[in-house]
Amino acid sequence: MHRGRFATLVIVALAVTMTAPAGALAPQPPAQHADADRACSFPVTEPDASNTAITLDSEPERVVTLNPSAAQTMWELGDRDAVVGVSQFGTYLPTASQRTVVSGGQPSQTNVEAVVGLDPDLVLAPNTVRNTTVTRLRSAGITVFQFRAATSIDGVVEKTATIGRLTGNCAAAAATTAEMRDRVAAIADAVPDTDSARPRVYYHLGDGYTAGPNTFIGAAIEAAGGHNIAADVNTTSSYPQLSEEVIVSQDPDVVVTGVSADRLDATASALVAPSSVVRNTTAYATGNVVAVNTNHINQPAPRIVEPMARMANAFHNTTINTTLDAQPSATTTATSTAPPTDAADGTAPGFGVAAAVCALAGAALVARR
Repeated sequence: MHRGRFATLVIVALAVTMTAPAGALAPQPPAQHADADRACSFPVTEPDASNTAITLDSEPERVVTLNPSAAQTMWELGDRDAVVGVSQFGTYLPTASQRTVVSGGQPSQTNVEAVVGLDPDLVLAPNTVRNTTVTRLRSAGITVFQFRAATSIDGVVEKTATIGRLTGNCAAAAATTAEMRDRVAAIADAVPDTDSARPRVYYHLGDGYTAGPNTFIGAAIEAAGGHNIAADVNTTSSYPQLSEEVIVSQDPDVVVTGVSADRLDATASALVAPSSVVRNTTAYATGNVVAVNTNHINQPAPRIVEPMARMANAFHNTTINTTLDAQPSATTTATSTAPPTDAADGTAPGFGVAAAVCALAGAALVARR
C-alpha cells in the first residue's frame, strides 16, 4: 500500500468559488511564489470541484492523470516519472505512450478497473469526468482530486499551482507559474489596450463550433489583444455552435485554428477546408488565418501561454517569444481540436464539447486537452 492511499477524504460544506471571467492575468508579487514554496509540505489539504476537501498525508509516488492537461502539467513540473496512467489523448507527450492508458474515447470514458489496478496514490481528474466515476474510484479507496473548469488564464495558473502542492512540486510550480505570469505581462505590454485596436477573432473548431468568452480559450484570445466574436453572439454555451449565417455576418478579421505542431506554418488554404464557410470571411480573403498548437491552446495547462504569444504576434505584429522555457520534445502523435466542457457531470458531448465538434466535422481525433 502506497503512502498516499492513507489519504483521508474530509467532506465539508464549501462555497464553490467561481473563477474570474475571461481576461488577462495581472502580474503577482514575489511573495505569492514564496507562499507556494511554504505550502509544499504534507499533510496537505485542498478543496476540489466536488465540494470535498482532499487531504494527502504524504507525497504521492504514483499519480494517474485522466486528462491531457494534468499530464502536461506534471511533465512541465518535471515529475513525469510519477505518472503511471494517462488519457488516450495525453500520449502526445514524450514517453507518455509508455504509461497505461486509463481513459479515452468520444465521449471520454474512464476505465475504473484499470485505474484501481495501478494502485495510485492520487488521481487528477478533469471536470469532464462523471461524478459517478469519481464516486466509484473513491469507494475503491482511491484519492481523487477533481478540477473545476478553467475559465480564465488565472484559473490555469492556479490549477498548475494546485497540482504542484498536491504532488510535492511546489518549487517547480512556483517557477512555472512565475514564467507564465511574466509571459502574460509581456503580452499585455505589447498589445494595444484600446477596443478599437483589437481585431475581431473567430476561433475555428470546425462545423461552426467555437470557444465562448467564458472559457480559458476565450481568455487567451482577449489577453492576446483580440476580440472574440463569440462574445457578440447571444448564447449561454461555453462552446457554442454558430450558424454559417452568423459567422459570415460577424465577418472576423482573423481566424484562429488549432493544428498539430508540424502544421503551424501551413497556408490559409491548407488550414481551411474548401467547403468551410470561413472561406467567405475577410480573415480568409486577407490571409489572416493563424495556426496555433492544438495541444497547447485546447488544454488548461502551462503551455497555453505559447499560443497566446503566437496570436499576439499575428494580431499586432509583435515579436514576443512564443516558447516557454524547458519545453518538452513533441512526439509525432496526431492532435485534435477539442477543448473541455464546463459540465462537471460529463454529460456534454465528447471529451469536451469540441471532441464531438471534430467528429461532426469529420476531423481526425487522436490527442487532446
